[in-house]
Amino acid sequence: MKDQFPGPELWRRTVGDIATTLPGATAVFRKFKIDFCCGGDLTLDSAAHRRGVDPAELESALVALGARDGAGTAAAAMSNEVLIDHIQACYHEAHRHALPELMALSRKVEAVHREHAKVPAGLSEALRLLRSELEPHMAKEEAILFPAMLQWTEGKYEIPISELRHEHDDQGTTLRLLETLTDNFTVPEGACRSWQALYVGVAQLAEDLVEHIHLENNVLFPRFAAAQGRP
Repeated sequence: MKDQFPGPELWRRTVGDIATTLPGATAVFRKFKIDFCCGGDLTLDSAAHRRGVDPAELESALVALGARDGAGTAAAAMSNEVLIDHIQACYHEAHRHALPELMALSRKVEAVHREHAKVPAGLSEALRLLRSELEPHMAKEEAILFPAMLQWTEGKYEIPISELRHEHDDQGTTLRLLETLTDNFTVPEGACRSWQALYVGVAQLAEDLVEHIHLENNVLFPRFAAAQGRP
C-alpha cells in the first residue's frame, strides 16, 4: 500500500463527515468494510490504513460519487424533525419487524442443519442479544431523547448523548458477531431456501442498523452535542 494517499483534502476528512455529506458514500464504505458509524471519527486516511484497502480504488469510488448528478439529498440537509421521523419510520420499525422473524428462522436453521459444518450455531442467541440491546435503546430515544430534541431550548437532556453512543458501540460489537457467525453472510453451497432467506434477512438487518447508527452518531447527535459544548 502507498504511504501517501492521493487527494490530501479528502483523506484528512473523517469517515463520518464523508458519509454524512456525500450521498452514496455509505455503500462504498460497506463495500470496503470501513466502519463509518461507530468509527466515524477516524479520518479516511486512518480508516483506510486500518482496513488495508487500496487507496486509489477507494478514492476513485468516492470521487465517482461526487461526479454524479441527482445523487439524492444528504441527511445533513434534513431538518431535525424530518431526520428523526426518518430514523423512526425507516429503522426503528424495520428492526422491530425483522428481529423476531429472523430469530425464529435462525432457530429453525440451527436445529435442522445442526450437523452441517457451516451451521451458524449461536446466531439465534446473537440476534436475541441484539434485540435486547435495541429495544430499550430505541424506547429511550422515542420516549425521552427525540421529544427533548424537538423541543430543545437550553440543551438539557434526561439521557446524555454519550450514553447512547456507548450503546451504539455495544450494538456494533454484536453486529461483528453476526458477521463472524455467518461468514459475512455467505450462504454455503447447497443451502436450503430457509438458510438463504436467513442470511439475506440478517445481512439487510445489519445494513439497516449500520445506517441507523451512522445517522445518529454522525448527523443527529453532533447538532446537539455542539450546542451543549460537550460530546
